[in-house]
Amino acid sequence: MIGILLAAGFSRRFGSSDKLLKALPDGRLIAVTSAQNLIDAMPTSVAVVRAENTQLAELLLSIGFNIVACEENKQDMADSLAMAIRFSSKFEAAKDGFVIALADMPYIKPATISAVAEQLSNHTNHSIVIPTYEGQRGHPVGFAAQYRSELENLHGDEGARAIIKRYPDAVYMLPCKDAGILTDIDIPADLKR
Repeated sequence: MIGILLAAGFSRRFGSSDKLLKALPDGRLIAVTSAQNLIDAMPTSVAVVRAENTQLAELLLSIGFNIVACEENKQDMADSLAMAIRFSSKFEAAKDGFVIALADMPYIKPATISAVAEQLSNHTNHSIVIPTYEGQRGHPVGFAAQYRSELENLHGDEGARAIIKRYPDAVYMLPCKDAGILTDIDIPADLKR
């Protein structure tokens, strides 16, 4: 199983500065914290970043991520995800599937990420795993390797939602006690939560 960190967005709602490089109240950077949580659970992980965001790429490389840079015209969520999935094919871990996380969700516990991967590995009748907290769907989402081709061919801004909609019977909702699966940082006020 391989971890995929989506870190190529523009964070337009946050304002002119790059939210992924902003500090949380404890001083840790948003994207680095999200990345560390993912790589703690998924030792083989890939991060997709914008080509011009060399600072973020270097930070993620320093904690063990494999980095793929998004082409300028391929920076919608689905495009960057497809690029990361294609890049991940060179790693043995990808043969078991993918756990896809977002770089602006720093409060997801590594144990939750591990639980998503474990559920995907141990239950062949559930090939898509979505964690839930108090009945609400969250992240990260796990996909079995059988969805590789569909993930590689995504386009636009919908991301993997189209695949989830296409295969409702394959989806397993994994209850967890981690409110972090719902907590993303979109605007500066979110840093104070």
